[in-house]
Amino acid sequence: MASRLIDEDPVRADAHAQAAVRRAGRIAIVRQTAGITAYARGEFALALRELRTYRRISGRDDSIALIVDSERGIGRPDRALEEGRAVDVSTLDAEQRVELAIALSGARLDLGQADRALTELDIPELDPDRAFSYSPALFAARAGVLEELGREAEASEWYRRAEIAADAIDQANGFGEDEELIVISDDDDEDEDAHDTVESVEDWAHVEDRDADEHETLDESEDEACDELRAPAESEIDEAADELVGDEADDALRAPAQPVDDVAADADDEKVADLTDDEDAR
Repeated sequence: MASRLIDEDPVRADAHAQAAVRRAGRIAIVRQTAGITAYARGEFALALRELRTYRRISGRDDSIALIVDSERGIGRPDRALEEGRAVDVSTLDAEQRVELAIALSGARLDLGQADRALTELDIPELDPDRAFSYSPALFAARAGVLEELGREAEASEWYRRAEIAADAIDQANGFGEDEELIVISDDDDEDEDAHDTVESVEDWAHVEDRDADEHETLDESEDEACDELRAPAESEIDEAADELVGDEADDALRAPAQPVDDVAADADDEKVADLTDDEDAR
């Protein structure tokens, strides 16, 4: 429920997420969802708490960009850079690497380091002639940094590429998340509709199975374990949210905000104790 509401009603999505935390606080995806909804509301300290708890439970770094950006949100760009640099980017997929690069670039801008902010965006995924789902945001981020550096002509060109990429992806919508689209770069007199950037989606688009390359070293037992974790977790979220939406979630909307330091503290302590017991048992 929280994932369905987050775009249209972040406040209610957060109420559902917090209800789920109270019922299933030791499930990783529950804490991740709570962190994402808190981030969407601008509750960056709470987002940090929940996303770090998710990371400790799951052992995954796939929410690192939100952690970095949340550190920025509470005014700690130096800490944001430390968090981002501590992660092995080879464990992230392409979209996660791009999100992290954008967040790190923003932290550099917060520190007044525009040149280094531009360097943070010099990653393999920055290809002006191809558009993936992450390309418009990456191109626009680069354009913004170039503006900070006073390089207006270059900034305008990257903003133009971001628009072309977004339009091309819209035209190909429905073919899958990992497809690659070839973006045609026209001359200065290019003033055609975005339809012309991809002459034939069926000719130009092809599916790149990035996840297969990222995870080919995982054995079958690990894949099955991940599937088993996700299925009950998602079920737990829906059950907890649906059960409490009539009473508890609505009460959460009316109640005064709880101090950030107290949120989910008990669940964190219990989780850490359980993880320690599990490690001793092994």
